[in-house]
Amino acid sequence: MNTSTPSAPNTAFDPEASGLRPKKLTPARIGIYAFLIITALFFVLPLFVMIITSLKTMEEIRTGNLLALPQGLNFDAWVKAWMSACTGLNCEGVRVGFLNSVKILVPSTILSIALAAWAGYMLTFWRARGSMILFAVLMVGAFIPFQVFIYPLVRVFSRIGIFGTLPGIIIIHTVFGLPVLTLLFRNFFASLPKDLFKASQVDGANIVQVFWYIMLPMATPMLVVAVILQVTGIWNDFILGAVFAGLENLPMTVQLNNIVNSTQGVKEYNVNMAATMITALVPLAVYFFSGRWFVRGIAAGAVKG
Repeated sequence: MNTSTPSAPNTAFDPEASGLRPKKLTPARIGIYAFLIITALFFVLPLFVMIITSLKTMEEIRTGNLLALPQGLNFDAWVKAWMSACTGLNCEGVRVGFLNSVKILVPSTILSIALAAWAGYMLTFWRARGSMILFAVLMVGAFIPFQVFIYPLVRVFSRIGIFGTLPGIIIIHTVFGLPVLTLLFRNFFASLPKDLFKASQVDGANIVQVFWYIMLPMATPMLVVAVILQVTGIWNDFILGAVFAGLENLPMTVQLNNIVNSTQGVKEYNVNMAATMITALVPLAVYFFSGRWFVRGIAAGAVKG
């Protein structure tokens, strides 16, 4: 009869396994910290320079000390950038472009996400004949540079009378956003158990009710990812806005380019930096408030077999 007592488990404290920071600094860990610090400085330093420059007067800027802190908090450049910065002979600031960008962004984002979510849902749970061919066409379109489509779209939109109009630029952003968003939603819905869809149908829900009351609430992380992608992509767009929006609907990025590259008068670098920061506020706010959902949603909608 074996009377040996079982050996006691190893209860040695392992800081790595417990998730606590180890006290010993190894060369590898020092290298990782150095890399992270250098990378952070690479991205933070330009932002720091832009902010402090926008708060300086032109007299302070002319001293040439790029990294010097402003002598005081002077928001005159921000007010001028918003209200009266000149783009050639037009001195209405970036507020006009801001409103135009909002008018383009909101309907484009809602339409593209709604269509992509429905398309991804249908391609997953309701595969009609030829649906995979449609999905393949969407994927091919996602990897073709959009510059290839500019001239044909200009001709088509001119013929149907929507070139240079607000509906025209909204359609452009909606169509160009569909391939990638459809891929993300399709892969997310494909990761859900098919029994959930079948059980809902057994309970009497039709395909629209299953989508609206069951699938869409479960897709919250993907909806956040889609909003981030569309908001940043549409808000930061320059080429499509400059070509298709028309003079009355030029987005904020085009206004910013006209302000910074204006050849009339003295170069006001503080105003240019303030206008740039105002233009970047919306994407920064979106990333700041929904960043924790972004990684979760990307992982949920990653490419699956």
